[in-house]
Amino acid sequence: MNLLLLESKDMQGEQRARITTARQLRHIHETLKLKKGDTFVVGKLNGKIGSACITHLDSAAIEAEIEWQNDPPPAIPLTLVIALPRPKMLKRIVQTATTMGVKQIFFINAWKVEKSYWQSPWLTEEKLYDNCVLGLEQAKDTVLPAIHQKKLFKPFVEDELPELVRNTRNLVAHPGSATTCPVNIGEPCTLAIGPEGGFTPYEIEKLIESGFEPVHLGQRILRVETAVPALTARLFCHD
Repeated sequence: MNLLLLESKDMQGEQRARITTARQLRHIHETLKLKKGDTFVVGKLNGKIGSACITHLDSAAIEAEIEWQNDPPPAIPLTLVIALPRPKMLKRIVQTATTMGVKQIFFINAWKVEKSYWQSPWLTEEKLYDNCVLGLEQAKDTVLPAIHQKKLFKPFVEDELPELVRNTRNLVAHPGSATTCPVNIGEPCTLAIGPEGGFTPYEIEKLIESGFEPVHLGQRILRVETAVPALTARLFCHD
């Protein structure tokens, strides 16, 4: 991790922390190998980033004084609408999108989404939170994304999506479409990505009716976990 994210339970006042989470303790003791007087980078959940100086440490807890210095990096103006992927992909997608600065993700149903995917423990609030934290710590960010689950495709696309995308450029990744995905668009965007095997023609048509433009990344068919960072980087991460 490049930043240790602190929650309200870790704070003892505005500028002091007591860290007891096992994963974070292992990182400080075993990876960073820090001792009393050393400093490391911390962030307050949904708040600022700063430098923490260790005042006490043992196997059970680490205490530190903090100087808050910087705001978190700016988010990218991208909303992801993703057909629910296989469970083993889900955690990687959440971590990757969070690391890249996405702050709103909708996981939706589609014809090719297996019903069993919706029972995955990786969709629980606790697991989603844990993977968002890992993504934030990697990116030196502090602001959690909002993650929504929509189990009915048609009601979501017809009744909710048009209002959600009213002021954004709307793209759907669709291999075989006529238009290449744009680069560095410089405006808010909503991007829809289908399941393995893609959206059905009916689903593509419904997305088009809701204002989406089909785009492609070339002739190669990418896994969802590859398409998410590839498309995000193409749309927003160029100089």
